[in-house]
Amino acid sequence: MKNLKIKDKNLNVIEMNTFFKKLKGLMWNKEIIKDCYLFKNTNGIHTFFMFQNIDVILTDKNFKVLKIYENLSPFKVVLPKKNVYYTIEAPIHVSSLINVGEVLTFEEN
Repeated sequence: MKNLKIKDKNLNVIEMNTFFKKLKGLMWNKEIIKDCYLFKNTNGIHTFFMFQNIDVILTDKNFKVLKIYENLSPFKVVLPKKNVYYTIEAPIHVSSLINVGEVLTFEEN
């Protein structure tokens, strides 16, 4: 497992690395989201059947932040964006700690 290091916070990162993990994502999850979910080769998402708001961070292959969606509510769509390689779904308010253009840092547990 990886940790995402943002300022003074370390957040667990769960890699959504199979077809079924990507397909289900956070749909139907009623627990409060505390971890970040990393989707590789994903440049757009939806929040259908989600029960809470999330922050969405879109990055390139080098984890340079290209776009941020703060406090995205359920039943919304983020259309595919050019040059996006990774999508991170995070607890709300995480994205307020980063800026577009910043490169995200990960550490192995």
